[in-house]
Amino acid sequence: MTMKLWGCKNANRRALKVLAALFLLARGAWGQEEALPASELRRLSIEELMEIDVTSVSKRSEPVFRAAAAISVITREDMRRSGVSSLPEALRLASSLHVARFNSGTWAVSARGFNINTANKMLVLIDGRSIYTPLFSGVFWDVQDVVLEDVERIEVIRGPGATLWGANAVNAVVNIITKSARDTQGSLVSVSAGTEDRGIGAVRHGGRLGEKVWYRAYGKYRYLDSLALATGESAEDPLRMAQGGFRVDGDASDRDAFTLQGDAYKGLAGSPIRSDSDLEGGNLLGRWSRRLSEESNLELQVYWDRTYRRVPGQFEEHRDTWDVDFQHRLPFGRRHDVVWGGGYRVSRDDVESTPLLAWIPNRDTQELFNVFVQDEVALIEDRLQLTVGSKFEVNESTGLEVQPSIRLGWTPDDRHTVWGAVSRAVRTPTRIDEDTRFLVGSVTLLSGSRDFESEELLAYEVGYRVQPRPALSVDLAAFYNVYDNLRSQEPVVAGRPFPVVLDNKLEADTYGFELRANFQAATWWRWHAGYAYFEKDLRLDPDSRDPTGGLGEGNDPEHRFSLRSMIDLPGSVELDAWLRYVDRLPFPALAEYTELDLRLGWRPTDRLELSLVGQNLLHDQHAEFPAPRQEEVERSVYGKATWRF
Repeated sequence: MTMKLWGCKNANRRALKVLAALFLLARGAWGQEEALPASELRRLSIEELMEIDVTSVSKRSEPVFRAAAAISVITREDMRRSGVSSLPEALRLASSLHVARFNSGTWAVSARGFNINTANKMLVLIDGRSIYTPLFSGVFWDVQDVVLEDVERIEVIRGPGATLWGANAVNAVVNIITKSARDTQGSLVSVSAGTEDRGIGAVRHGGRLGEKVWYRAYGKYRYLDSLALATGESAEDPLRMAQGGFRVDGDASDRDAFTLQGDAYKGLAGSPIRSDSDLEGGNLLGRWSRRLSEESNLELQVYWDRTYRRVPGQFEEHRDTWDVDFQHRLPFGRRHDVVWGGGYRVSRDDVESTPLLAWIPNRDTQELFNVFVQDEVALIEDRLQLTVGSKFEVNESTGLEVQPSIRLGWTPDDRHTVWGAVSRAVRTPTRIDEDTRFLVGSVTLLSGSRDFESEELLAYEVGYRVQPRPALSVDLAAFYNVYDNLRSQEPVVAGRPFPVVLDNKLEADTYGFELRANFQAATWWRWHAGYAYFEKDLRLDPDSRDPTGGLGEGNDPEHRFSLRSMIDLPGSVELDAWLRYVDRLPFPALAEYTELDLRLGWRPTDRLELSLVGQNLLHDQHAEFPAPRQEEVERSVYGKATWRF
């Protein structure tokens, strides 16, 4: 398929004119070395970006440049300069992720294919707490929120991470890491308002509870306007959410540290065809760590998570989840760095049936036990590393699941890293796979099956990172994925479209590559570029009668492209542009689109920041993901003020 990057002539002309204007502005500022104020908003150099420590790849700290995985880091500076106002929008900054807005509060987010509005092959965590729901093994993005100014970074592993993170870490692991309370002392007020983000306000205060104990508390409110129908009329589905929480970090001794944090939220998701959906929940997490030596430590984490969601006419779910996780890192001899641990999770739900959707049984308790071990072997110290390990999980649906991986990373010098990996991962059955009944009157159209098996992935990956110049870095990752036991829809009676039962008679091969580059054109001008290519080949088992051919399991673009420019102008003024392209979606078909965001920021003091953001400026409105009642994202403008004191 030919890549159609410039799909709309008028839009493309406007985009080129804007980028040309940015270049002229930057050229006018050339050589003006007015220093930016020293503050927590200082931008990292390209070399410093390559040395950012990440923890998601091996559950220990290591520089991102040396990690033997396809990992990208979204920094706080990336989020601030891009003008994003929510976590799903922030994930667009990882150009390898396909992020599409479905309605005002629902997003389809995936990596390396199989994107649907209930995407189920990506594990997402906030500060180590899994936010996927066992209802469909995905994320309800409308209730996932934080104060974005408090996010330290977002680590995105493209590809399986099941050896350390377990089932459902199939195509990606997203780890959202917030700052320690020690690093958020003082007060912050952030207010924004505009045409689509009607009102977003956050207040946060941090202080001390003792000589070595720090805290912060926050409150936040969001009012997001409805999306638009293709006719231009309002979709009448606004999202209104209130949230608050706290975090405490402390040093119990020279070797012991602890964290205690929690959040609570409540909101309404509007709908023109039924009453508003009620959304509420909360969580509480505790973490204790002990440093045994410079290379050895223990960590114990416990959390509780409660969610409630009532969608009138569809379902009402109450869910409580308890999770305990332990890990121990220890050196073994001169060449081995071992991480091992285990955990237990129990999730209990009560899902009320409706005339449209029945859950049998309506109450369920799911338990999960796991043990993992991983050994990083220094074949050549600081140059050639072999990492082998596996996760062993026992769940009530499919029993024992083994998810091993082997990774090899070679860093011949400080400018090059080459890596490769072979991994196995699974997606375990969910309530939708096993217990649902979609009804029309007394007739069952589709039902789950208690014989549903885990979906399986065998992934092959290679990657190369290079920093040919101090001002330039390039990261390339390629993959070939083999899937088995994917979900299919099998008619019970041959020749009749209904009833249909969910089964595992779909297979797939996917392949592609992801390219990212960072370039520091001048001390005051930086470029970020990303491109992703993806292909998918679906095959049904010979005895399958699935009339959809498996097409309903994912709707994925072949090409995606992102280009960002960040310019520091004199007088502490910032000018940022973000051009992005998403190729057409094949089934259901949806046209490609190109969009542009602009941000103008000004920091008159270290404590005050003002910005004006325009989003989706090339079109009045555009669709990002197909739906029966097609909703489209509109052009928007908002202003934001952030005050630190």
